[in-house]
Amino acid sequence: MTITTLSSRELNQDVTRAKKAAKNGPVFITDLGKPAYILLSFEDYQRLTKQRRNIADALAMPGIADIEFEPQRVAIGAQSLP
Repeated sequence: MTITTLSSRELNQDVTRAKKAAKNGPVFITDLGKPAYILLSFEDYQRLTKQRRNIADALAMPGIADIEFEPQRVAIGAQSLP
């Protein structure tokens, strides 16, 4: 993992460089010489937060129509109250 440090000015002048650097590790972005932000790849962010996609997000993702999914039907009976 490579850590890259860019000033806010450098980021504004070359966003592509920052995005490429984020593929190899975090990019620290400084304001007035002090760390202010961190740019991460989406995969790194998910790994760090252990974020799991919920079913609604998964169903809304592009290309979902190309995925075959045929769940079995489940019969749920009425429950009588005591």
